[in-house]
Amino acid sequence: MNDCHYPLRKSPHCYALTRASDQWLSDVAQLVEPEIRGYLDMNTGTLAALCYPDGDAFHLQVCREHIDWAFIIDDWMECGVVDVQEAHESCILALRDPINFDPEQVGAKMCKSFSNRFMEAAGHGCRERYIHANELFFAAVAKQLDDRAKGNTYDLQYYISLRRDLIGLKPCFALIEFVAGIDLPDEVVSHPVFKAMENAANDHISWVNVILAINIVAVLMHDRGLDLQGAMDCAGQMCKDAIQRFESNRDILPSWGEEVDKQVAIYVEGLQNWIVGSLHWHLSCPRYSVAPDRIVKLLPKRPL
Repeated sequence: MNDCHYPLRKSPHCYALTRASDQWLSDVAQLVEPEIRGYLDMNTGTLAALCYPDGDAFHLQVCREHIDWAFIIDDWMECGVVDVQEAHESCILALRDPINFDPEQVGAKMCKSFSNRFMEAAGHGCRERYIHANELFFAAVAKQLDDRAKGNTYDLQYYISLRRDLIGLKPCFALIEFVAGIDLPDEVVSHPVFKAMENAANDHISWVNVILAINIVAVLMHDRGLDLQGAMDCAGQMCKDAIQRFESNRDILPSWGEEVDKQVAIYVEGLQNWIVGSLHWHLSCPRYSVAPDRIVKLLPKRPL
């Protein structure tokens, strides 16, 4: 956390977002106690308010509903509550055609609840990037579950590549454009320096997430033969390196002309908001059980 010096800002709509999230989890996601309690305590309204601090109430509501849906559908796929392929197909259909598609699955109904508002307000490029990013997320979940069933283990580089899609941040990055009312040209989003910045932001947020969930620690212990403390130190250095990569690529971003450069600057600030906002949210979220002293207690090493 000491290596992340970006300013932390929070939308004034935070309280309203949280109240709306509580209602959405009950009415649309159809969750009840005790399952709903874990999602209520996550306070995704605060996450949206921290990561999109300049958004108005309309755009933030869509972002918050996406975040709630992403956590819920991910948990359901992980636990086998829903079939990954069926969830993939029905949710993408709901995102692409929210007016005419009438889903039966609750997961797809959740998508439909916000996708019409998103599709109407987002630019064409932003819409396509958002949907494609969600397809990558579903594919990564399917790959992880298949590997787990087969007993496959990961080396670090493969885990990094898979994790960039598995954590589901790429759709959230597309929502930066949606909130700001911009639609970046293809020549920008395909540029290697721009993509390197996105990967650096994705990696930092992902490493914070998996350090607190202990996943990356297990991978590092297995891949590099480290003990617990060595793996934690290595993971912390990976977070620091991600910030450095983000900044070094920011310094060498090319120019695409005054108007496009303004949009790029807004998007880059959005990535920055996600880095710092999600960090603070993770440290206060009961889902990740961080003690007040920020000491993470680890279990003894065991085979992967």
